[in-house]
Amino acid sequence: MPSKKALLVIDMPKGSFTAKTPRFDAAGVVKRINELARLFRKLQYLVIYIQHDGTGTGEFEKNTHEWENLDDLMVTPTDIRIDKYANDVFYNSKLQSTLKNLKANKLFNTRCETDFCIESTVQSALTKDLDITVVRVGHTTANRPHLNAKQVIEHFN
Repeated sequence: MPSKKALLVIDMPKGSFTAKTPRFDAAGVVKRINELARLFRKLQYLVIYIQHDGTGTGEFEKNTHEWENLDDLMVTPTDIRIDKYANDVFYNSKLQSTLKNLKANKLFNTRCETDFCIESTVQSALTKDLDITVVRVGHTTANRPHLNAKQVIEHFN
């Protein structure tokens, strides 16, 4: 049986893209995610938006302004939406069961926070025998104490 493909758009909330938390090439990353999502929809592949639900933590509380996806991100009613609760998007979320029910096992990963969520999600997906690709131009992060954002992104690419 052929693999069904899914685009994962993870953690693109307004609260992660502020003047205090600048992200490398944020506008370009959003534009490329939108283009890729449009192509996935056209090919009848899955587009899954995953948002961190920090309810009870004081950050990224569900249904708050900082939790909402960026305005420029093009989400359609046919896209799937899933909450996540840790860096690893599979941890206590409905992602794995959703992928299994929809017979998707070829994942394309885009997101904010390259060095946190990309790493944990890729490792977790591999332990679940899922084929996962990090979209080279579809993720971003901020400068870190010993590496600038571009270096972090290049390392993970």
